[in-house]
Amino acid sequence: MIGMASSVLSFRQLCSGCARRIRVPTAAPAPVWRRPLALGARRDSSPISTVTLAYDLHQPAKPVADKQTSPLIVMHGLFGSKKNNRTISKVLARDLGRHVYALDLRNHGESPHDERHDYPAMAADVANFIRQHGLKEPTLIGHSMGAKTAMTLALQEPDLVANLIAVDNAPVDARISSDFARYIQGMKKIDEADVTRLAEADKILEPYEKDLTIRQFLLGNLHRPTPASKAQKFRVPLHILAKALDHMGDFPFKDPNEARFAKPSLFIRGTQSKYVPDELIPLIGQFFPLFELVDVEAGHWVISEKPEAFRQAVLRFLEPKE
Repeated sequence: MIGMASSVLSFRQLCSGCARRIRVPTAAPAPVWRRPLALGARRDSSPISTVTLAYDLHQPAKPVADKQTSPLIVMHGLFGSKKNNRTISKVLARDLGRHVYALDLRNHGESPHDERHDYPAMAADVANFIRQHGLKEPTLIGHSMGAKTAMTLALQEPDLVANLIAVDNAPVDARISSDFARYIQGMKKIDEADVTRLAEADKILEPYEKDLTIRQFLLGNLHRPTPASKAQKFRVPLHILAKALDHMGDFPFKDPNEARFAKPSLFIRGTQSKYVPDELIPLIGQFFPLFELVDVEAGHWVISEKPEAFRQAVLRFLEPKE
């Protein structure tokens, strides 16, 4: 048991009974599960041109000597950026004595824009980042879109990764909620309005999203393109993400017999979220046979809602095993 806010179950325990009711999240749209593509099918099998990812490096005050090149790599979700993970990255660097790289995935934050936005491409970017920086045995931590990116990379190149922490997402095809398309509509309206103040942008976005917390999260992508600019624009390429939305719920691997990550994995889900329902637990175990599951009393935004429960779950998972 981890604190009062979470519980830990092994794959064997989970598959013996999955009767717990999961509540609908209040802070994020729920996915709609759909039938997977044919085994081995891919949305885009064209060659991948990788981009060089922007990142923040959080160094521990007292690094563990043998962990200099085995860092944590933290990946955000859709419309997020490395700045969303700044606090938890600093905390984990401190507690674990390991370097923590918080990434901006392609088409997010300060990373380059590219017309292709899918999980094989994002995983290839991260693999390239690992090789460019000479990192050995990294731990991948991803939330939502970042979780599927981490899972894709782990299955695609298991020798490149030591272990995996996936936060509130599962290795399955799902249809993204229409809420995300609505967000993009509102964000485009803001871009067209040439707003100069955040309050103006929030007023435009309010009809598209009533929840202030979600609006603030989305508006965190606004910036002034140049020092002389008065108007604020969205840093993320809205036209690219709009085209990618239909496939953002996809998962590129369909057959656990063809791809399996036989190293330790931790799946953390919010008990008030529907992104990882009980019926998907056996599938997680087929792709990730050495996985553990931790339930945290939170919605989809597990890390920001319950940072201490998340921290404890990560520390327990990564602590040396006897």
